[in-house]
Amino acid sequence: MSHTSNDKNERLLKLKSIAPNQFIRNLQVEKSKLKNQSHMNIEDLKRSLVLPVIASPMFLVSGSKLVVECCKNGIVGTLPSLNGRSSADFEQLLIEITTELKAFEKETNTKPAPFGINLIVNKTNPRLMTDLELCIKYKVPLVITSLGAVKQVVDTVHAYGGLVFHDVIKKRHAEKAIETGVDGIIAVANGAGGHAGTANPFALVEEIRSFYSGTLILAGAITRGKDILAAETMGADFVYMGTRFIATEESMAQPAYKEMLVASHIDDIIYTDGISGVNANFLLPSIERSGVDISEKKEEDFSKLTAEHGKAWKDIWSAGQGTTGIEKIDTAANVIDSLKKEYKIALLENQQRLDRIDF
Repeated sequence: MSHTSNDKNERLLKLKSIAPNQFIRNLQVEKSKLKNQSHMNIEDLKRSLVLPVIASPMFLVSGSKLVVECCKNGIVGTLPSLNGRSSADFEQLLIEITTELKAFEKETNTKPAPFGINLIVNKTNPRLMTDLELCIKYKVPLVITSLGAVKQVVDTVHAYGGLVFHDVIKKRHAEKAIETGVDGIIAVANGAGGHAGTANPFALVEEIRSFYSGTLILAGAITRGKDILAAETMGADFVYMGTRFIATEESMAQPAYKEMLVASHIDDIIYTDGISGVNANFLLPSIERSGVDISEKKEEDFSKLTAEHGKAWKDIWSAGQGTTGIEKIDTAANVIDSLKKEYKIALLENQQRLDRIDF
């Protein structure tokens, strides 16, 4: 099986010299040749986790160390492909993650949680095709697409057995993503770090659930174990947590970034399109210190949203409103352990509430 699988992947990778549109058309053809490969389904994903949590991919914050620690401790760890300065650097990150997780499984006889990669599916991202090829090569279990839902990309990931989740901030985006065949919708509500929406999480989940019964992931100021349970009660299957993992020892955030995050509250978060041209939440003190004029109109352009151009972003720090619940810098393992304890306490408290009901 290994030899056959390698031959198929080699055929896929030979397509890189073809023009982008033809590249994607050929990937569709290759889908039929890979149809017998094993495919992780949602139930497999749920069973592989200690909590229904995905540590979200954060620009210049999520690195291989954070991804590996999350996976070792039973939640999905992810990073953006653009956190590599180049596609070659991105491949090195994939090598580090897959090597570490294989070694962990061999040493402990415990299977780690799957990992995921975020791809910016936008016309201004010049690395999309190359980074997608690397996801194929390393059979990335979960691909998270942002800023564009493309059926051919979804089909390509499905061809090697991966899952695709797509993040949205409104109904129209969710409907388009569902049409492409994604395996899950990430509902990015008000208060989420990075590129976020303005919808109340209760309303956003309710609206999406009115037409979609598939896998739903909720994002937005989810900080504690009780928040995870609350999201499930609302109708979500998983939660997306980013800000909570910025102030971890394994994150790539600068020490000053982590310290500012711990010291910040809701009023320190600003929602603006003055950085990337797309509305996102940032730590206001970091913008004030950087001297960036957010009143100037910015064009939507992700061609420079890479670690290669990270210098321009090194002093502008993203975070969500969940910063108000973060009290210290800690290890990812300790954060996850706290989430587990808080989640269990919330379950027990709900059981007590249920026991008091007499109707």
